[in-house]
Amino acid sequence: MPTYDYRCSKCDHTWELFQSIKAAPVKKCPACGKSSAKRVIGPGAGIIFKGSGFYQTDYRSESYKKGAEAAKKSEEKASGKGDGDGKSSTKSES
Repeated sequence: MPTYDYRCSKCDHTWELFQSIKAAPVKKCPACGKSSAKRVIGPGAGIIFKGSGFYQTDYRSESYKKGAEAAKKSEEKASGKGDGDGKSSTKSES
């Protein structure tokens, strides 16, 4: 359930109210008792990511991954690094 900000247009009293999304907005001001309260759009909450990191590539679609793999294979084939079947072979020189 979200917390809503309210402000009275008569006495400028502001307060927060924890209520259901389905609940009707409150009209009565708890300070002056008049029915002139309005729901105010709040600043919202910030998002803080903690941990080793979140990257743009973490949640790529399968079609993007397949396209990137195909592009990598064709690049290797064009530069002569691959053996043509998409698998890189490493040769040690003595």
